Amino acid sequence: MGKKLYVGNLSYNVDNTQLEELFSKYGTVKSAEVIQDRDTGRSKGFGFVEMADDNAAREATEGLNGRDQDGRALTVNEARPKESRGGGGGYGGGRGGQSSTYSRR
Repeated sequence: MGKKLYVGNLSYNVDNTQLEELFSKYGTVKSAEVIQDRDTGRSKGFGFVEMADDNAAREATEGLNGRDQDGRALTVNEARPKESRGGGGGYGGGRGGQSSTYSRR
């Protein structure tokens, strides 16, 4: 079973391939993704790496956490499950019978 790792404080120049290469020294990388801003496409400075097995994940964490990469100390630890943000997405209806469409009178 693989283990997903959070990688923070990445240089904004790091791409998916470079992230995978960095972690491949410690074992088989199943996936590596630098998270990008939806609007600009620029890196957000963090990503996730999934290692093929727990030993490789542990070794990568020990070997890379705090390591200087492009002048930045990397943060590497086990990824936590995504928290539910709850709620809807605004535009909640229900205004006492008012219609959301306009009409000419």
